[in-house]
Amino acid sequence: MTTIYLDYNATTPVAPAVLDAMLPFLRGEFGNPSSIYALGHRARGAIERARAEVARLIGARPEEIIFTSGATEAINLAIRGVAGGGGARSAIVTTTIEHPATEACCRLLEHRGHSVRRVGVDADGIVIPGRVAEAINDGTALVTVIHAQNEIGTIQPVAEIARRARAEGALMHTDAAQSVGKIPVDVRELAVDLLTIAGHKLYAPKGVGALFVREGIAIPPLVVGADQERGLRPGTENVAFIAGLGAAARIAADLLQQSARQMRTLSALLLARLEAEVPGLRLVGSPDRRLPNTLNLLFPGVLGRDLLADCPSLMASTGSACHAGSEEPSAILTALGMPRATALGAVRLSLGRSTTEAEVIEAASRLAGAWRRRQQATSV
Repeated sequence: MTTIYLDYNATTPVAPAVLDAMLPFLRGEFGNPSSIYALGHRARGAIERARAEVARLIGARPEEIIFTSGATEAINLAIRGVAGGGGARSAIVTTTIEHPATEACCRLLEHRGHSVRRVGVDADGIVIPGRVAEAINDGTALVTVIHAQNEIGTIQPVAEIARRARAEGALMHTDAAQSVGKIPVDVRELAVDLLTIAGHKLYAPKGVGALFVREGIAIPPLVVGADQERGLRPGTENVAFIAGLGAAARIAADLLQQSARQMRTLSALLLARLEAEVPGLRLVGSPDRRLPNTLNLLFPGVLGRDLLADCPSLMASTGSACHAGSEEPSAILTALGMPRATALGAVRLSLGRSTTEAEVIEAASRLAGAWRRRQQATSV
């Protein structure tokens, strides 16, 4: 039985053209980009070309792009840098549906005495801008709201939230790890001050990412050293991976409309097939304001973990985690007010650029068959 990969929100394969862009800098072009001779100059040139490509993808200026080891580091640099920078403002406003990297930063600062206010979402998993505005006060340093929720795919009204945050004198950060490359992302239209990118969600390798820092925003580094990346991320740059991220950004910009249209069509087909075969199947989150590739589905009467165990050649996520022999549902689903037993039936199916119609049809058949087998087993 052929293997079907439907977990592109977890990670993407490295695109062949991305690998081609990386390989020279893992072989003969090994120069330190800070060196003054030609080998170093070529490495520096590769970094600056990549910076320009990432900037183009999100509507930024090249000098506003800081390369990091990934979105987690970029999120830490943004949140801890702004809120923990020693200014008069030190409070944070965030939501109950953030990625663990954001929530962990907020908890860390909370333990250090910072005020953190978490705003809930509606039944569709959408943050209400007015509720965020109510949580902001004259001590708020930063509002951080995920752009597209990684488990349920809902796209948040970041631009409206940013307008309200900045009107109150707070900076605005958004985690765009899941949205960049899937939908149009423009930092000017979003009106954000900081935005994070993850390479491995974008067909680049794991271990590289970027932080957009709007010109004029000053934040302290988390680590100190030399002056690479404007001193915000000191240390000799990972030239090969940065070149890969630049290539991935270029490809994403070129294919954005085509790939979004393709994934939206295939996601709709997958959902329709499953709804026809699984009575009571439920889509989590907004049916409209969502990533084109993401379906979070509640299968009635079964555990998502058991369902996927019956489909060993289908790779997808449940969103739950096992701790000491007991299974806990996704914190994102419970933040929507979902009962524990219901949330444990969740399966996240996320498509990618290489997903085919045949794979979608086969995946629906395997999942529906596994669900029927589970239902029959429990009814005996």
